[in-house]
Amino acid sequence: MIKRVLYHHRTQGKAVEGVHIRGITDALRADGTVVDVLSLPGADPYSSPKTLSPTKQAKWWMKVVTRLPEPLFEVAEFGYNLVAGFRVLRYLLQHRDTELIYERYSLFMFAPTLIARWLRVPMILEINDSATVYRVRPLSMSRLAIWIERWILQNADGLVFVSTVFKDRLTQAHGWISPAIVSPNAANLDKFTFTQTQRDEARKKWGLEGAVVCGYLGAFLPWHAIDQFVYLIADRLKLEPDLKLLLIGDGITSDEVKRFVETNGLGKQVILTGRVAHDEVPGLLAAMDLAVLPSAGDYTSPVKLFEFMACGIPPIAPDFEPIKEVLRVDETGWVFRAGDLDHAVERVLALSRKPQDLARVGRAAREYIGRERQWCHNTRQLEAFLQDVRSSRSV
Repeated sequence: MIKRVLYHHRTQGKAVEGVHIRGITDALRADGTVVDVLSLPGADPYSSPKTLSPTKQAKWWMKVVTRLPEPLFEVAEFGYNLVAGFRVLRYLLQHRDTELIYERYSLFMFAPTLIARWLRVPMILEINDSATVYRVRPLSMSRLAIWIERWILQNADGLVFVSTVFKDRLTQAHGWISPAIVSPNAANLDKFTFTQTQRDEARKKWGLEGAVVCGYLGAFLPWHAIDQFVYLIADRLKLEPDLKLLLIGDGITSDEVKRFVETNGLGKQVILTGRVAHDEVPGLLAAMDLAVLPSAGDYTSPVKLFEFMACGIPPIAPDFEPIKEVLRVDETGWVFRAGDLDHAVERVLALSRKPQDLARVGRAAREYIGRERQWCHNTRQLEAFLQDVRSSRSV
């Protein structure tokens, strides 16, 4: 067992990153490890009001910084090394029994790794981002970002990647990197367990009784493509009166989707809940019979995939390698050709007519999560990895 861990991150601690931080931290604490989370001021992942969107939760200064022109934004990221370095150093001097720094990697961040090397405290980096991948907000100082990233990947004691393809890409981009493991995301069954009463109440509340329900849970953003999925399936829905879509969340494209649904008279078949209270989520998930992920990163590990499976909801997802790494077709879910939303629509329509297959695959998906992909599985893998790191350092 690890006695004390410092979990350091530079994210806003909201949305998906907050889920991951809490998942790892809670699982370590459940095993008796003392875990202190060092966050940006105002970005504690445990203090976020989960009914608000990440944008609304952001502190005023976060909004100011994110609106800076890209060069100034990157200067601010680089400059934060002074703050992070001071805070990590102070923590390590106050807690000499720290056995591991576990850091969620951020671009331009190098000070904690440097300090860990000075004080000979093992540093393991969780890699979810890279200066070498496509970015919605292109880098201005890309050469510096790549140089720092290469130094980080070669000087940390260990690396944790969410997918094999991401590990391979960064190995190819940077050459030799530190020892690494692949640890996809996870979900805890106790967080995604519902009762028949919850299912019945949710289906009654949202007018889903007697229907086959295909769900979506997440942000309405262009790169998630839920808006395009709705536009493509709209005409086909009118021919499938027993099929309804339950779409949970909000975002940039949600108002446009809402107008489209109203204009096309689909209000009874496309249910838009908006952002809901956290306590309502289990019941809403319980109302679903299958779920769709219209798009995902081709190197990422979508948290929602695991949460659907934990609920016993069979997912239909793009056939990217990280998804095929954790999903067995016709056993724990189904895939469609990535980028081909027409194929996604066909898969949803065809499978919605097979309730027995949906039930069978949903049960198997939940069993798989319980057996292999809860957050405690990630932390046990991390603990074994730390032992390997310690052994290699002592040689």
